[in-house]
Amino acid sequence: MLKAGLISGAVMFLFVLIAAAGISPLCAFCVPLITGLGAGYLNGVFEKDSVTVVQRGAYAGAIAGGFGIVAQMIAAVINAMVMQNPEYQINEMLGLPTADPTTVWISALGMACFVGFINIGLTAGLGAGGGAIWRNTAGKSTPPSDITPA
Repeated sequence: MLKAGLISGAVMFLFVLIAAAGISPLCAFCVPLITGLGAGYLNGVFEKDSVTVVQRGAYAGAIAGGFGIVAQMIAAVINAMVMQNPEYQINEMLGLPTADPTTVWISALGMACFVGFINIGLTAGLGAGGGAIWRNTAGKSTPPSDITPA
C-alpha cells in the first residue's frame, strides 16, 4: 500500500505542479483519474491480496492525494507571487478593479486547499476502483495468499 501510494504520489506531485502552476489550478482535477486508478492497481500488483485490495487501494490513493495537495499548495504560492502584479491580473480586461495582494494570496491558497481536498477524495475513491479492477482482472488468476503449500 505504501509503495503504490508513494509511486503514484510522485507522479501526482509532478502532474499537479505542472498543471496547477503552468495552466490553471482547476486543471489539477484531471490528475486523480490517472494516479488514483494507478495507485489502486499497483497496490494489487504489489500486495496480491484479493480480499483487502479495494480498501488498501483507497489508502494508496489517499497517500497519493496527500502528495497532490502539497504540489497544489506550492503551485498556489507560485501563482500568488505572479498574480500580485496588477499587470498579470485578468480583472482589468474585464473592466473590474485590480485585487490587492492580500486578496490574491487568500484566494490562491483557499482555492488550493479546496481543489487539494477534493483531489484527495477523488484519488482515494479511484484508488479503490483501481484495486477492484486489479481484483477482477489479474487478481482472479492469483491464488489466495492464505493457502500454505504441502
